[in-house]
Amino acid sequence: MQRPSRAVVLSGCSGGGKSTVLEDLASRGFATVDEPGRRIVRDELATGGLALPWVDATGFAHRCIDTARADLAHHERDQWVFFDRGLVDADTALRHYEGGHCTGSSACSIEELQSYHKRVFFTPPWPELYANDEERQLNFTDAVDEYSRLLDAYERLGYSITVLPKVGVTERSDLILAELDLL
Repeated sequence: MQRPSRAVVLSGCSGGGKSTVLEDLASRGFATVDEPGRRIVRDELATGGLALPWVDATGFAHRCIDTARADLAHHERDQWVFFDRGLVDADTALRHYEGGHCTGSSACSIEELQSYHKRVFFTPPWPELYANDEERQLNFTDAVDEYSRLLDAYERLGYSITVLPKVGVTERSDLILAELDLL
């Protein structure tokens, strides 16, 4: 019997505050893993690469899958680790970019996609927080569409979803830790 995973995903709407919550969890001593997509975009911009979502979306999504796989393989199984997005997010993006809208063929096995903790935390669309920058060129309407695809994907995979309220970062972190009995 496989032990319950301690790899917890924060997913949801781009620009909804995931990274800020992760920073708070890290300040409390928890292991965290930054979003694969942001790391890839930063690297591609610095090196003149083309695996960017606005240049080569499928190439970008494949890189996200590879990075998310490596991130998951690297974490300690007995340690709680909080991930800013994961394999489900990357796989959902790939299927969307390839025109599958969550029904196309998956680049990941079901076992891989279900390897995170059963509870996933979602940041909802929050227009007051949303901002574009050099790494996030997606408009808010597309971010909301992405949020809907991700909710559908996580639900279909049997995850229990907690949508975080639109409150301060400390309250969001406390809620996550309380739901995981880590407070």
